[in-house]
Amino acid sequence: MWYIWNIVDKLEEATMPKIEDYMAKKIAAGQNNGCTLETAGVRREWGDMTDEQRSDFINATLCLMNSPSRAPKEQFPGARNRFDDFVAYHMTNAGTLHDTIGLFPAHKYFLLAYETALRKECGYKGYHPYMNYDRYTKDPEKSALFNGNMTSMGGNGAPDPRYKGVSSSNGMIKSGGGGGCVTEGPFKDMVVSLGPAAAMMNDVPKNPGPSNAGSNPRCMRRDINVNSALGATANISYNLITKSKDINTFYNTLLTPPPSKEPYNWGVHIAGHYIAGGDPGGDPMCSPGDPIFYFHHAMLDRLWWIWQMQDPENRLNAVVSLGGGAPAGRKIDLKWLIPDVIPVLEAHDGLGGQKGAFCHVYV
Repeated sequence: MWYIWNIVDKLEEATMPKIEDYMAKKIAAGQNNGCTLETAGVRREWGDMTDEQRSDFINATLCLMNSPSRAPKEQFPGARNRFDDFVAYHMTNAGTLHDTIGLFPAHKYFLLAYETALRKECGYKGYHPYMNYDRYTKDPEKSALFNGNMTSMGGNGAPDPRYKGVSSSNGMIKSGGGGGCVTEGPFKDMVVSLGPAAAMMNDVPKNPGPSNAGSNPRCMRRDINVNSALGATANISYNLITKSKDINTFYNTLLTPPPSKEPYNWGVHIAGHYIAGGDPGGDPMCSPGDPIFYFHHAMLDRLWWIWQMQDPENRLNAVVSLGGGAPAGRKIDLKWLIPDVIPVLEAHDGLGGQKGAFCHVYV
């Protein structure tokens, strides 16, 4: 299925001459670290990938779920596999991943670490896909991402009338009609082990281990939710990019938009997360336990990248100052996920940062 470009897609295309000019200057100054637009990894929307590409990605994800854990066993006795390692890190490093300085760059590095594991440890040939939120505002359960066939990322959870939805700062995101175990697609037999740590469902069994890191086997539950997706339409994302004249405004609007009479005013960050809420996807600490987490954060990274590239000389290293911290000396350490500890500003540069490790474009 082919999609008509939305207003954000067109803005990205219109921004390419700026990106090309920026990269030409960077290459001339010898500051691109080997990254060029021709050699950059291409991150695509799931719906734009071929069945073969999707199967390659799915098989690599299943490979991580069947590979040994590298997280400290004494700290995370419930980490069953390499996939769980990423959940374990997110659970216990929420502060540095979500504070004002870290939210964008730390998740960018977290996504890169996960993509690197897929590629180097499980033979994935492509780059991590993203979910273009606007495509899920009509009938997400029929999309290539969620239709439940074997080249999707699994279907909706079974209907669970006990699940009413999620409360947000701007109102209730009503259930999309799921909430039970995922029963279709390549992840229908997936076992969730870690957490919950901040469950959004009342009936998730409590974790028996310290710091919610013990073995707590259960099915993956989902609520594919058009009500949440409607808070991240193309128009909302476009306004986020074009009306945010500084990084503080971009950050605030993304997370906590000002009160509005609009019915789906969740903020793009929350809206994207609860397109596939449930357990563990709806748990803010354990959300990487649903593979859809990485699609969401790839889209957030795309939006940040498009915003930066409107004025790269002034925006590339723009740091949120609302928390009062300063990036000087700040590093990102992903511990057992990837060996390199990097300065936070290296993860601001998606086209050459960290000696060229960051080298991606979104199409």
